[in-house]
Amino acid sequence: MGTIPKKIHPLIDGAFPHHTCLIGTVLDNGFAQITPRGSTQVYDDNHISIWERGRGTTTALMKDGTKTTVFFFDLGAKDVLPIGGLARLYGTAAIHKSGPVYDKVWERLIDAEKNGDKDKNGWAVLIKIDRSEDLLGQPITD
Repeated sequence: MGTIPKKIHPLIDGAFPHHTCLIGTVLDNGFAQITPRGSTQVYDDNHISIWERGRGTTTALMKDGTKTTVFFFDLGAKDVLPIGGLARLYGTAAIHKSGPVYDKVWERLIDAEKNGDKDKNGWAVLIKIDRSEDLLGQPITD
């Protein structure tokens, strides 16, 4: 069994544009850096992918090994996530500036995200998820 429960795959893949996933990292001063990413998708049962366009603080922080949180929230998803329609996924980032992962993430991007990087200057980030939990910190299971 993967660390990303199958029942939340379609929620994450279909979040944009109404329920964009938030991506969290930590600034050097210890504060959280939270940013929306419309490119967030389930790559496979153990990985979340995002397309990093190369702008802003989150981009500067995102390196191989960066601890990353993916936050999903949609009150309309209470049938799948009964405790607040919320899921937190915790993992570690890996950067892909070329190769098969890079190509697959770009290929799967929705048009709105591709249009935001028409020159394809960005890169793929694959976040290996260690755990998925609900609002109370309990594991989310299928």
